[in-house]
Amino acid sequence: MDDTRIWSLEESLWTGDAEHYRELIDEECLMVLPAPPFVMGGSEAVKAVADTPRWSRVELDQRQVRRPQEGLIVIAYNARAEREGQSPYEAHCTTVYRRLEHEVWRVVQHQQTPPLTVGGGS
Repeated sequence: MDDTRIWSLEESLWTGDAEHYRELIDEECLMVLPAPPFVMGGSEAVKAVADTPRWSRVELDQRQVRRPQEGLIVIAYNARAEREGQSPYEAHCTTVYRRLEHEVWRVVQHQQTPPLTVGGGS
């Protein structure tokens, strides 16, 4: 999968509907999100997204792509997302895609870490 398609798929996971999300998340996926229950499997993540308003806009920057082996893609980026009536959301993210067959990719790992505040010394 080329980089343009990777980033298009990743953006669609933020803004697409629950059915689209369900199609792209592998049943064996593990996710770590900054809201309870924090660590969840694929079906739990799909249910959480189905019950959550989708983002109306997302910007992904600081994009990095790695291909450690054939059929495996690891990406990292910073996301800034917005939905109507809420404060903007920001997180540092990683996602791992694996190829099931030609041109068929699924997410097997995703994590979001909101920006951390580093305390100053005294």
